[in-house]
Amino acid sequence: MQNPFDTEERKAFRETVKRYVESEITPNVDEWDEAGDFPWRVHEELGAMGYFGFGISEEYGGLGFDDAFMRAAASEEMARCGATGVWAGIGGRSISMGPLENLANEEIRSKVLEDIVLGRKGSALAITEPGGGSDVANLQTTAVRDGDEYVINGSKTFITGGLKGDYFVVGARTGDDGLLGISLFFVEWGTEGFTRTPLDRKMGWWASDQATLYFDNCRVPAANLMGAENHGFIAIMENFNFERLSLVAGALGMMKSCLEESIAYAQQRETFGKRLIEHQVIRHKIADMSARIDAVEAYLNQICWQANEVTMPVAEVSKAKFFSTKALEFCASEAMQILGGAGYLRGNPVERIYREVKVMAIGGGSEEIMRDLAVKQMGL
Repeated sequence: MQNPFDTEERKAFRETVKRYVESEITPNVDEWDEAGDFPWRVHEELGAMGYFGFGISEEYGGLGFDDAFMRAAASEEMARCGATGVWAGIGGRSISMGPLENLANEEIRSKVLEDIVLGRKGSALAITEPGGGSDVANLQTTAVRDGDEYVINGSKTFITGGLKGDYFVVGARTGDDGLLGISLFFVEWGTEGFTRTPLDRKMGWWASDQATLYFDNCRVPAANLMGAENHGFIAIMENFNFERLSLVAGALGMMKSCLEESIAYAQQRETFGKRLIEHQVIRHKIADMSARIDAVEAYLNQICWQANEVTMPVAEVSKAKFFSTKALEFCASEAMQILGGAGYLRGNPVERIYREVKVMAIGGGSEEIMRDLAVKQMGL
């Protein structure tokens, strides 16, 4: 569907990412998915093309501007590679860079941001805990001031990029229970008392690394506090909005892959003397999939426009998040039904997308949490 908000610059950026995905990623996703990893050079090559530079100052290697449409295009095109574990592994660093740019002190920014933006080093945002994820106000990891240091104790889990990350933005409780009392800290891998273990028996996202992080009397300089003490909750929530925007765009890319694979298969496969595409029941499935893709794409474009021109529409992002993942669930199921036994075999995009649907419905805020947040933002 044609995007009325497209500009030559946006179209050129999308085409650059698309060409890279088609030539350097898609041909290798079967191998990488089975291996449970992909080469680090991918981060560096994407960094060189500005993939991670949105919202980051040029002095730190960034683009010097932000654009929600370009962010969305990057996620959508990357997710179309057919192995969204690669997309997740690439995107994990992105959600940590905003807090580093906006809240870290100049010494930290100068030390780490350029390496992260250019893909030379890994970073991750560490918020989710074994006892809860979407309920950020209930964080149990603590950071206690001790002279010129903070002592961090607790654990984080399901942290994308956590196993390979060099730098971490960690949420911890510094005050009373509830929304107030949460702070953000910069923590380097290698700090004494900081350990990690892999989460490698997963339903999907095989090519990305997720980890559990442990902090046992982990001491960091007081200067590693990012922003004001006890005021990290708002920063976390604002950061989540961009993550959710990316997830909506990623779901759209996965839906488009499902449709393309379905059409290609239906045009070749024959049953009862004619191609699948000529059977009315298959044609209706394709129409239903295409309609949902158009709806998600239109919704996403409207949200991107408002994020650029007014402010991030939290209610709409929340609604789009659960709407798009339900639409993805439908498209993945219909694509699997069209491909039949062929779709059930490993080594094709539909099989991978089908088993990665659920993580899209959970990551970045579950469908249930998104519905509740949307209603709250509506003033109800």
